Order: sequence, then C-alpha cells, then structure tokens
Amino acid sequence: MDWLFSIVETLEYVMWGPPLLILLLFTAIFLTIRLRAVQFRYFFKAFRYVNPKDYDPEVHKGDISPFQALMTSLASAVGTGSIVGVATALMIGGVGSIFWMWVTSILMMAVKYSEALLAVKYRTVISRGEMAGGPMYYIEKGLGWRKMALLFAFFASIAAIGTGNLVQANAIAESLWGVFSVDPIVTGLILAIITGFVLLRGIKNIGFTSAILVPLMGTFYIIAGLIVLIVHRDRFGDAMELIFRSAFSGQAAFGGFLGATTLEAIQMGVSRSIFTSEAGLGISSIAAAAAKTKTSVRQALLAMTTTIFSTAIICSITALVVVVSPVMGSLDANGNPLNGAALVIASFNSALIGGRYIVAFALILFAYTTIIAWAYYGEKCCEYLLGEKSVPYYRLAYVFLIIPGALFTLDLVWSFANLMNAFMVIPNLIALVVLSPVIWQETKEFLLSEKGGASGEGAP
Repeated sequence: MDWLFSIVETLEYVMWGPPLLILLLFTAIFLTIRLRAVQFRYFFKAFRYVNPKDYDPEVHKGDISPFQALMTSLASAVGTGSIVGVATALMIGGVGSIFWMWVTSILMMAVKYSEALLAVKYRTVISRGEMAGGPMYYIEKGLGWRKMALLFAFFASIAAIGTGNLVQANAIAESLWGVFSVDPIVTGLILAIITGFVLLRGIKNIGFTSAILVPLMGTFYIIAGLIVLIVHRDRFGDAMELIFRSAFSGQAAFGGFLGATTLEAIQMGVSRSIFTSEAGLGISSIAAAAAKTKTSVRQALLAMTTTIFSTAIICSITALVVVVSPVMGSLDANGNPLNGAALVIASFNSALIGGRYIVAFALILFAYTTIIAWAYYGEKCCEYLLGEKSVPYYRLAYVFLIIPGALFTLDLVWSFANLMNAFMVIPNLIALVVLSPVIWQETKEFLLSEKGGASGEGAP
C-alpha cells in the first residue's frame, strides 16, 4: 500500500500546489471586484436575514430555516482542520500564515456568497418534496454542462465519505482514546448509532442538530481560547508583531521549528483558509439551497458570514493561542516538534488546568458536526447521480463506514479525499466565473428592490 499512498500523496501535492491556489485567489479577487466588494459593503446587513420573522415558513420554499442552513454550513466547515489543521499550518508555514489566512478568508467571502446565491437560484424540488441544489445543479441548469455536473457530484460523493466521515471519525476516536482511554471500536459503534438516528429524518434533523451543537461548541471554544489569550496578554503584542512581520519576511528557525519562507506562509495560509471555510469547494452551498428564504441573495449574504466565523474567528483562536503560548517549537518526549492536536493541547494547558479536556471536547464536537453535515452533502450528490432511491443505501454505507474510520490510521484516505476536493474546486470555480453576470444581476435587482426601486445607488 505504500506505493499507492505515494502516488496519491504526490497527486494531492500537485493538485493543491500554487496553480490551484492562485486560481482560487484569482476567482475570489475577480468576484470581489465584479460584485463591488459585496462582502464589505453588506456584511452587517447580512445578519438581518437570520431573523426567523424575516420569512414565512408557510409561504417560502425550503426545508429548514435560514439559521439552520447557516449552522449546517458552519458544521461542515468547522472540523478537525480548525484545530489540527491550523496547528500543522503554523509548523509548516510559520506564524505569518495566520495573516494570509485572514486575508484569504475576507476575499473568499465573495466566493461563498456566489456559491450560495447560485445554489438557491437554480435549486429544484424533487419528488419527495425536498429541495435539491448546489454546484451540480447550477453547473447543469445555469451552463448546460451536464457531464461536468456529473463529475462534480461523483467527486463530491466520494470526498464526503473521506473528508466528512472517515477522517473525522478517526479524530474523535483518537481524542477519546488519548484523553479518556475509550476503545476505538466502542467509539465507532456509538458514533455510527448516533449518526444513524440523526440522518434518519434527513436535512430537518441535521439542521436541528447543527443549530444546537454549532453555537454551543463555538462559544465554548472561543471563551476557552480568550481565557488563554488573557492569561498570556503580556505576549500578545509581540505575537501580533511577529505575525505581520513573518507574513512578508518568513520566519527563522527556533526550537523544534525549522523555519519558513514567505512563500510557505502564503501557501499554508491560503490553503488553510480554503479548507476551513469550504469556499471554493462549493459543497456547502447544498445546505444554502435547503433554506426557506425569500430570495437567493438573502441566503447568500447570510452564507458568506460563515467564512468569518469558521476561519477568521474559530481558526484564529487556535492560531493565536498557539502563538502566544510558550510551547511552540518545543519537543515532545521522543524529541519530535510538537504539532497538530498535541501542540494545541500543550498551548491550552499552558494557561488552563485541564486544557487537554477542553481541546478534546471541542475536537469531538467539531468533528461530529462535520460528519452529519457532510452526510447530507454526500447523499445529495449521490441522489443527483443515481436518483432518489439511492439515498437510503448511501446513508447506510456512510454510517457503516464510521466504524473502520474510528479504527484505522487514515493517511491514505485523507490524501485521497483532498484529491477529490481539488477535482470539485476546478469545475465549481469555472462555473462561478462564467455565471458571474447572473450573480451580478440577481444581486443588483435585490438591492434595488430593497431600496424601493430607487436608482442604482448602493447596488453593487
């Protein structure tokens, strides 16, 4: 299997290299300019549309409330990458990668907005009365490219099992084993049972569960992180100076850290922002398509805020806690640099008693909500490929695969899932650029209607 892992890892490295990251940034900048900085001009306006009084559930089409759709999108984005992935990015790209993560998250809001808008605009009602939307629908209905839509759905249905299921289940099992000595087989079985019950009623149950767990886990983790930052407040100023300085000059080696160039800082910051916001992947727009909303723009404005929550807040908490703590660059008992979850745990432990339990609890909740959100994305893609009758079989396979996910090391699965993600990004970005006139027109018409038919003043 080593040869297979080597091939997949090489392909993953090539696909997620500078060309694709440049394409993502180009698309983000293009849409930001094309929509006249919609993420800046209408950021605060977006929060109006989370109000349940802003829509009539009996009149407006959709399966879940705008807030539940928002939380489902956040559930899928805030996973193990928000803890383990951020720490790894810091060790590879240095603390300067935090700056580029912030910059990218702001730009990618325009991408997230565009994906959600198109998902709602081109969504359709299937025979059992549910909404179905997402990149495969706007690629087919907006562009007429059926074959490309099928390819997206194929790659996404596989990526959902890898990224959203196996890797997350493994992270939960490792956390419970390392902190509480829970046997991975027990974790796998319990996870499978709980997930099966949540998936039984589809998106309504997923939306309801996400609306409870996401605010709980987010608030808990942010408060814990802020406490660490307060304890180490004397180091905060120096840490911020290091972040901005390293973003443009790289970072020298120290302790167990080997140092990083400016290019590495940019690459890790951009890639981490994309993975933790899912902007560009397009798959989280499937949740937006299920929302009960008056117009596509309302849900799109709301959806773009997930990038700020998932990356600029949650991931920043992880990054800043690591940077202000005195443990970055330290070595473990085996003489290896602290990295991943171990680095985050040590950072929280530097200021809080029981920091390991805080990280473990957050990691478990982050990973579990990702499992249930990606299950919905995967089944919708499978449904597009094989029809509605395939959904129960996909759910069954998804739930069953949680068990091996909890048991085995999944380096190969992680690399393969990342490869599938790359194959999703390319058709999605092409669709966003080609359909940008549609996005512009929808946005302009909505903002004009909001102003009571005034002249184009204020429309992006």
